[in-house]
Amino acid sequence: MAQPVEVDLLVVGAGTAGAATAAFAAEAGMRVVCLDRRPVERAGARWVNGVTRAALAEVGVVPREGLASPPPFHLIGRRHRVTVRRHDVLDLDMPALVAQLQARATVAGATLRGEVAVVGREEHTVTSADGERWRARWIVDASGLAGVGLLNPPPVAARHLCAAAQGVYEVRDRAGAAAYFASLGVLPGEIAAEVGIAGGYSVRNVRLHGDDRVAVLTGAIPADGHAGGKALRDDLVRAQPWIGAMVSGGSGAIPLRRPREELTDGTVAVIGDAACQVFSAHGSGIGAGMIAGKLVVDTVARGGSLFDYERAWHRRFGGLFAAYDAVRRWNQGMTADDIDRVMARGLLDEAFAGAGVDQVAPQVGVAAVLGKLPAAVREPAVMALAARTGALLALGSRMPPRGRRRRAWSAAMQRLLPV
Repeated sequence: MAQPVEVDLLVVGAGTAGAATAAFAAEAGMRVVCLDRRPVERAGARWVNGVTRAALAEVGVVPREGLASPPPFHLIGRRHRVTVRRHDVLDLDMPALVAQLQARATVAGATLRGEVAVVGREEHTVTSADGERWRARWIVDASGLAGVGLLNPPPVAARHLCAAAQGVYEVRDRAGAAAYFASLGVLPGEIAAEVGIAGGYSVRNVRLHGDDRVAVLTGAIPADGHAGGKALRDDLVRAQPWIGAMVSGGSGAIPLRRPREELTDGTVAVIGDAACQVFSAHGSGIGAGMIAGKLVVDTVARGGSLFDYERAWHRRFGGLFAAYDAVRRWNQGMTADDIDRVMARGLLDEAFAGAGVDQVAPQVGVAAVLGKLPAAVREPAVMALAARTGALLALGSRMPPRGRRRRAWSAAMQRLLPV
């Protein structure tokens, strides 16, 4: 048997999280190999996804679309709506972003290889289906929800899986497009996000790009008995004759449960969808995965361990992501009328919706909280949710080191938000 190739860092998965990690590590002077089961140019998501400008700034990425202020975001219920006029989320073409990150990694000295199926790992050595082997000081699993599972994680329960789909289409009839957005009370180029369209946690997000392209993003949880994102997307396209041929797009499952607590065994670190590092309020994990990759590299480059990465990630993001997972579960049990009622009572307003879009905790003053109390007491579920999210924000950001205190912390998190 041939001797394994010796590297400092081996990355499995060459999508956004994996390619970004490879770039960061190579730029830090490490010997890096990044593998993907697909051809390198086909790695990662194949659709348009939302990424905050804050996340892009943190990882030092300027996308080809630029960093201009995004358009207003309309959260539309049956009879009421909330408009977020200023927010931080950019719609980015994922194949272009992946290619940009892969090029950055290659220029920095990383080796990227496609069509390599990883089938086994023993300690620091990873083996492919063709018998090739690599020995690495650190291994990063960025292979996604349905990836290689180097830490043998338990499956994500069906009730925590969103079936999402996205497509960019030609505009066949500009007048028809204008009439469609006018019917929603949305200006061309602004984002129309109709919520609860299939009941519970479901959305149809439509935006016109210039005069000749329209982007459609849909998602729902089939385990609740709803149609999946692909069916919702295709239904809209069939119902709107002004929407023409598909230019690009894709579909897939997104894990919405709170992030996995165990992110490493000391040799392998999991990041991105493989770690359930997804902001479940709107199902985006692109920024979180890239930041996790940077945190892994920064941690080991300064002499820390992967256990330090695990704790640092949770202490920064664990409480926030868990709190918004509680919001998602609350939303999942609502009807479209429930959502309308909460909007009408002012409990879901621009400040709260904007925080969710930007993937941050709401910054609400005492006066604003007191002003909402009369409406909140009429919505016991909202009061309970506020208490739960507050507890998750506080507890989730206090992950202790592994040991007896960690086990007690995990038990408390499980009581607050079972997975």
